[in-house]
Amino acid sequence: MQPSLAIVTGASSGIGAATARALAREGWHVILVARGRPQLEVVLQSITAGGGRATMETVDAADGAQVLALADRIRLTHGRPDLIVNSAGIGEWKFIEETPPEEAVAMLAAPYLAAYNTSYAFMSDMLDAGRGILIHIGSPASRIPWPGATSYSAVRWALRGLNEALHQDLAGTGVRTCHVVFGEVASPYFEHNTVDREHFPKLASLIPVTTPERCAEVILRTIHRPRREVLYPFMLRVFYWFSAIAPGPTRWLVARSGRRH
Repeated sequence: MQPSLAIVTGASSGIGAATARALAREGWHVILVARGRPQLEVVLQSITAGGGRATMETVDAADGAQVLALADRIRLTHGRPDLIVNSAGIGEWKFIEETPPEEAVAMLAAPYLAAYNTSYAFMSDMLDAGRGILIHIGSPASRIPWPGATSYSAVRWALRGLNEALHQDLAGTGVRTCHVVFGEVASPYFEHNTVDREHFPKLASLIPVTTPERCAEVILRTIHRPRREVLYPFMLRVFYWFSAIAPGPTRWLVARSGRRH
C-alpha cells in the first residue's frame, strides 16, 4: 500500500509510538491519538524533527462521541485514512473475585471499545474507497489465558473476536483486518498499568521479550502483506501451534505454571 494517511491510537508510548515513528519514516502522514497530551507532544516532536508528517489529537478512543467528532475533524482537514492501528491498551491482572463489576466495565475501554469505536468511525470511508487496513494489537491471553488475569483475558478475547468477525464481514471488499499478537514487550505498559509480574506463567519465560521498535517492524510488514493473524516472536507461534494441537495439555501447563491463591 502506498503511504497516505494513518491513524494510530495509543500513540503516546510503547508500540503505538514506535509504530507512528516507523510509519512517518515510510512517508505516511500519521494522526497520533491518545489521552495524554504531554506524551503525545514528545512523539509528535520526534517525528516532525526528523522531517516526518504528524498531527496529534488528544482523545479517549474508548469514548464513542469523542471518536466520531475526531473522525469528522480528520475528514474535513486531512481526508480519509487508509490505515488504522488500534494500539490503545490498558489492563489489570486480577482474579474475578478481585475485580468488581465497575472495574470489569472499565477494562473494556481499551483495547476493545477503543478498537471498535475507531474501526466503526472510518469503516464506511474505507468501504466506499474499496481499500484500507485495520491493525489490532492483541495479546497471547486472547487465545491462552492464564490464572489471575480474568477480565484482561476476556477483553483480549473480545478484541480477537472483533477481528474475526470483521474478517468475515470484509471478505471481497478490499478492506483488510489483522490481529497482531506479541509476547511480552519492553515498554512503559507495565509502568502505567496494574500488572503483577507474579501472574506471568513460568512458561512465558521461554518467549523472548520484544522491543517496541521490533514490534513496529512487524506491523509494517503486516501492512505490506496483510494477514488475518500475525504472531511474534517465533516461540509464541510454537505455543499457539501446541495449543491448537493439544488444547487440554496446554491449559493444564499454563494453569500449573501460573500464580495460584
